[in-house]
Amino acid sequence: MSTLLEDAVLAHGGIGNWKKHRAASASLDIGGAIWQLKGQPNMFRDIELDASLEQQHVSMTSQTAGWKGVFTPDRVSIELPEQHRVEQRDAPRTSYADHTQETQWDQLHALYFCGYALWSYLSIPFLYTYPGFETEEQSEWEENGEVWRRLKVTFPDSIASHSREQISYFGEDGLLRRHDYTVDVMGGARGANYASNYRDVGGIMIPMSRRVFAYDDTGRKIDDPLLVSIDFHDVAWRDN
Repeated sequence: MSTLLEDAVLAHGGIGNWKKHRAASASLDIGGAIWQLKGQPNMFRDIELDASLEQQHVSMTSQTAGWKGVFTPDRVSIELPEQHRVEQRDAPRTSYADHTQETQWDQLHALYFCGYALWSYLSIPFLYTYPGFETEEQSEWEENGEVWRRLKVTFPDSIASHSREQISYFGEDGLLRRHDYTVDVMGGARGANYASNYRDVGGIMIPMSRRVFAYDDTGRKIDDPLLVSIDFHDVAWRDN
């Protein structure tokens, strides 16, 4: 591991604490302008989530709309009780071929996107220590009156994510402040994902709030619109 990654892992609770846990559950709300644009407004309001920390498997339930969904990189499925049907899609990433930022999504598109994103957000920076990840410290960055250290992360092909290369920014306390990527399934849209409102959950520091904006060619945040908001109400770990 790079020195920066070592510092970040320690600040977030340490690899020993992380390895005690095998799964996570959470309740959360997801909003932002992107859902209206994609034709799925309010789909992820009042969600219950269960995620493996060892492999990409996420189950989600809507407490208001009543649907139940399951994400894995190879398949997504959603049960729609009111319509008495189940929909599923194999090789879901191929369904985004030729998509642009404005292309409308069905519920399976949205579920795949949220599934891989939330799985990553719950496990960063520990995720970067998993087999196949490559990291390299970049030049420092000044924002919000702070100096942040930046870590370039290259994801292995086996992990579904926004893009192969991403940048994480860490404050002087070692905690994640910002997470940049381009979104392949949205035609390369840019995302600057800000992490805040940290809570100690079983010895692991978790940002309970995330706000995602676009960024310009210089890397600076574009304040409007707010693309995605994520608010965790609670998070819990399971050790089995």
